[in-house]
Amino acid sequence: MKIHCLMHVPFEGPAQIADWAESRGHPIAFSHLFAGDALPELDVFDRLVVMGGPMGVGDEDRYPWLRAEKALIRSAIDAGRSLVGVCLGAQLIAEALGAPVSRNPQKEIGWFPIRLTEAARAHPFCQDLLAEQQVLHWHGDTFALPSGALHLAESDACAQQGFLVDGRILGLQFHLEMTPTSLRTLCSHCADELVPDTFVQRADEMLAVSPVRYEETARVLEVLLDRLAG
Repeated sequence: MKIHCLMHVPFEGPAQIADWAESRGHPIAFSHLFAGDALPELDVFDRLVVMGGPMGVGDEDRYPWLRAEKALIRSAIDAGRSLVGVCLGAQLIAEALGAPVSRNPQKEIGWFPIRLTEAARAHPFCQDLLAEQQVLHWHGDTFALPSGALHLAESDACAQQGFLVDGRILGLQFHLEMTPTSLRTLCSHCADELVPDTFVQRADEMLAVSPVRYEETARVLEVLLDRLAG
């Protein structure tokens, strides 16, 4: 399976997603949109991975490449490709599927639990996954559930944490791909967002978690990527 990854900023890369691809023998190519890289043609990838970033889906005036990226995502959906979206990437995919993206009632930044929905617990895609798990969040926006999507998870701060469409399109508001190195980089580049609040942790709190936490989220990521059609 050929994978193409869209990156919006240099400090939010695929991390554990790239490790999974290498372990499965799937070649992965990149478009660094922040650096002016060209978008791929549809025939060069089987799965499109859309990463996160501090911009919003509506920030096309500041980031003109968002327009072409949105068109590519829509074309990939229509062409039957597999897609994975993380945070902003999930919001872009949700919008391409006709679901609105809006400001979440509050920012959610740090390690907080998500809970699988009743529908997700009953679905083979989430078979044997924990009903509740601590994951890393870093977002201020949220998406509505696309029409016909399986609602995967929720948290106390955000009702829409993930969706699955047609068994081949996965959107995750949270960051299963995070590693200690990528989290340190994110904390450094986005330190201005870390204003303590009910669902915003300090950088030292986030970085103090056990390495086991990353291993647990990586295992869930591997299961979901393996089960995703495409």
